[in-house]
Amino acid sequence: MQPEDWRSKGSRYREVDLSGLRTCSIAERGSKVQVENFASARPLREGLSGFLAGLPRILAGDDFRAVVEAIVRARKQDKPVIMAFGAHVIKCGLSPVVIELLEQGVLTALATHGAGALHDCEIALFGETSEDVEAGLETGLFGLARETAAFLNETVSWGAQGGLGLGECLGRRLEEVNAPYAEVSVLAAAYRLGRPLTVHVALGTDIVHMHPNCSGAAYGETSLRDFRILTQALTDLGAGGVLLNVGSAVILPEVLLKALTLAKNLGHDLSGFLSVNLDFLRHYRPHQQVVHRVQHLSSQGIALTGHHEILLPLIAWTVLEQMNR
Repeated sequence: MQPEDWRSKGSRYREVDLSGLRTCSIAERGSKVQVENFASARPLREGLSGFLAGLPRILAGDDFRAVVEAIVRARKQDKPVIMAFGAHVIKCGLSPVVIELLEQGVLTALATHGAGALHDCEIALFGETSEDVEAGLETGLFGLARETAAFLNETVSWGAQGGLGLGECLGRRLEEVNAPYAEVSVLAAAYRLGRPLTVHVALGTDIVHMHPNCSGAAYGETSLRDFRILTQALTDLGAGGVLLNVGSAVILPEVLLKALTLAKNLGHDLSGFLSVNLDFLRHYRPHQQVVHRVQHLSSQGIALTGHHEILLPLIAWTVLEQMNR
């Protein structure tokens, strides 16, 4: 049996009648993307300044430019640029970048958590860090390096007795023992340059807390002192300061929220600063605390998403070139 020739008969279903369709001119419509906002090839000829100017004036391109310009403007106006950072900043090999920003007067204060301080100390003392967790779990020796616990726990107990903050006592001790790799230690650099680097510890989260020489009282006292030092540093953010959170998804966003609340409660005007969250994922907590909620202080929040080892050097080098022009 031959199939029926269906091609000339058309569909059995009705199509919508478009004869009454209204149209408009593209000039009347309006567009969110214009050619003048496209990327430029100028970076190939003009270095990082060309890179900055050549970024598309769209979405993250505009946000990146806004962050760089805000940092440069803040330092020209003698406003603080404060960076909170997680341990991945150290483990991605970015300590020299952070130290350069300190030495060039870009960063005025820093904050990290226990893991950030621990990895920085291991790098300074031994030139290596970040153990194989799975292998350590199999042997039961994960986190049980004697030298790391001896240095951190003894230093923190000494710092508590001397009335120091946690970051200050670690940086000072690294300098005093002439740590072999102190030139790439953010803690040592901050202490040497007189810039506060505060350390905010959650007890039980760091490997040194597993050792018998760990004093919860010492960590609590020195870390609480650092919380108050950080709060003081934040009080001058208003009217042009910049706050960066780089790679901390939980601890530092929560610390920053409470410190900003204290500063506001004590009567400091925090309106008009820029808060920036940088991470390779957009996590809930830093987006809420660092990007969204600062708007209730009449300030602005921006999220830049990308790998630390690419994004942070790009920001740092572009800022430094802009400042040195």
